[in-house]
Amino acid sequence: MIAPGALDPLTKELIYIAVSAAHSCSYCVHSHTAAARAKGMTPAQHAELVAIIALASQTNALATALQIPVDPEFEAGTIPR
Repeated sequence: MIAPGALDPLTKELIYIAVSAAHSCSYCVHSHTAAARAKGMTPAQHAELVAIIALASQTNALATALQIPVDPEFEAGTIPR
């Protein structure tokens, strides 16, 4: 998380918040939310992040429950880099 990379520090924290929410880790959600705020996350960004996490959770559950097959163009290894 500290080393420079292709993702900026705030983006890394936002990803960490999303994964922590998906895994129901309250400690990580709170600590990385605080870190994201320290790195400049605004209240509007936080609200949008939470909305996206909720939407992804709902659509993931629906796709899993309905056993929707993966479109061939989305199969791993076929996405242009």
